[in-house]
Amino acid sequence: MADTLKITDAGGGTRRLELAGSSLTIGRGEGCGLVLAGSDVSKRHARLRARGSAWEVEDLGSTNGTFLNGSRLAGPRELGVGDELGIGTYRLSLGRDTDVPGAKEAGETRTAAPSPASQKSGRAGGDPPSPALERAPGQTDGRRPAAPANRGEDRAALRKELHDRLIEALDLRRLDLDKLGDDQLRARSEKALEGILADLGAQGRLESIGDRRQLLADVIDEVLGLGPLEELLADDEISEVMVNHADQIFVEKHGRIVPCEKTFSSNRAVLAVIERIVAPIGRRIDESSPLVDARLKDGSRVHAVIPPLALKGPCITIRKFKREKLTAPDLVRFGSMTERMARLLEIAVLAKKNIVISGGTGSGKTTLLNVLTSFIPEGERIVTVEDAAELQIRQAHWVQLESRPPNLEGKGAITIRELVKNCLRMRPDRIVVGECRAGEALDMLQAMNTGHDGSLTTLHANTPRDALSRLETMCLMSGMDLPVRAIREQVASAVDLIVQQTRCSDGSRRVTSITELTGMEGDIVTLQEIFAWDQQGYDAEGRVVGRHVASGFIPKFCEDLSRRGMAVTADLFREE
Repeated sequence: MADTLKITDAGGGTRRLELAGSSLTIGRGEGCGLVLAGSDVSKRHARLRARGSAWEVEDLGSTNGTFLNGSRLAGPRELGVGDELGIGTYRLSLGRDTDVPGAKEAGETRTAAPSPASQKSGRAGGDPPSPALERAPGQTDGRRPAAPANRGEDRAALRKELHDRLIEALDLRRLDLDKLGDDQLRARSEKALEGILADLGAQGRLESIGDRRQLLADVIDEVLGLGPLEELLADDEISEVMVNHADQIFVEKHGRIVPCEKTFSSNRAVLAVIERIVAPIGRRIDESSPLVDARLKDGSRVHAVIPPLALKGPCITIRKFKREKLTAPDLVRFGSMTERMARLLEIAVLAKKNIVISGGTGSGKTTLLNVLTSFIPEGERIVTVEDAAELQIRQAHWVQLESRPPNLEGKGAITIRELVKNCLRMRPDRIVVGECRAGEALDMLQAMNTGHDGSLTTLHANTPRDALSRLETMCLMSGMDLPVRAIREQVASAVDLIVQQTRCSDGSRRVTSITELTGMEGDIVTLQEIFAWDQQGYDAEGRVVGRHVASGFIPKFCEDLSRRGMAVTADLFREE
């Protein structure tokens, strides 16, 4: 009696595979035990494993998923006789062959899956090759496997196998990680991996893997560190890392997004990296809470999404921050603003004017917010409120608050809004909210209107006028039944300046507008632009060409500054 797998393709053709070994990898890659051709089949799609007298099926992080009796697999499941697997357009059903040898259905071909013994000897089932039996993929008539057709695929498959075997060998759940230092854990991992490599070398499977030391480092980084992200995060030219799934990573370099050759061994490895990132800061991610915001030790911001929301596999987006803290002269040198614009912003911060930084995703709002906070005098008490802590405040008198997600029971969450309310009791000289996204905008405006001048925050909007609309919308999200005019009056009296930050088409980031709120006319908040960006076109290399211009308008708050002894010359606002 033998277990068999009946394979039916889209055209109705069938063949039967005898399950002779302890495991069978299914996919379109040439290293798989069962090769299924088709664009909807991943290179390593699924795996069957023998569990006593039964079989277990597991999806290997495929793009389109593996289906058991019509339901998509979310984890390993037992495969019973008569059960049907769906892999792309193929249908696979498990059977128990009690027929006499050689018997088969009409129009059906019979092949045999390689057993472990056959993989070592180069023969199916340990017997001499027979025309009735199909050889394992990648094998020749001799006793040694042929060189893989695709070295990259073979290396990726080997890395995946090494990753799984190293985790099993270490059994991290039983190790006392608190007593074992990082160096000891890495040394133990290297020793275990060397043993695994020696075993594979004896099987003749390490002849074409390339750099052995690099392979060992990649596997250990993936098990104990952040995998391929380690090298990308160490590259100062990279500003953002985007992992779409295990086989696809993009990075932003010099303002342009480009694909990366680095990959993870599997989606399970990506998930393990996410868990290593969020666990130290008390965050969690699982099927009940598949979204998370976190940060790395260096302050880089991390956002992760996992299945079932991310259909292709766990997804990570990391916004890196430069090790050196940027200053206003740096932004002037980069062309983000002019010296006069930087001087105006410095004067506004020193005069405790309330400033909102507006911009799109990745436009540089947080970088500019860090620069503005550098203008705050050293003796003032600064309280920052953030979802994921990323601000880099230079001053010593700084209290840093971070929101908290709910626990497993859905309780214990501390929102940005609660933190904004509580920081008012902490005797702050300056309140800095990393980003206003919802009802906390109303609390922020009320703080600005009740003696907490000099507050700073950011929000997502494309223009200063859009920023006002966004503020109104977020105030309405607070649950307070306020008329729109009342909200606009709050905005007009609370906010002094809106600084618009923009990411241009060439990847450069610029302050494209500095606008003052001058009051209200009827129900409309009035704005007056002080500085603007005049884009004039593109150069031969596709870079944006333009210049910052002054409107000639002198801000109303300059009169107040003069009365307080902070003289501001009109030359600052004249067009050059």
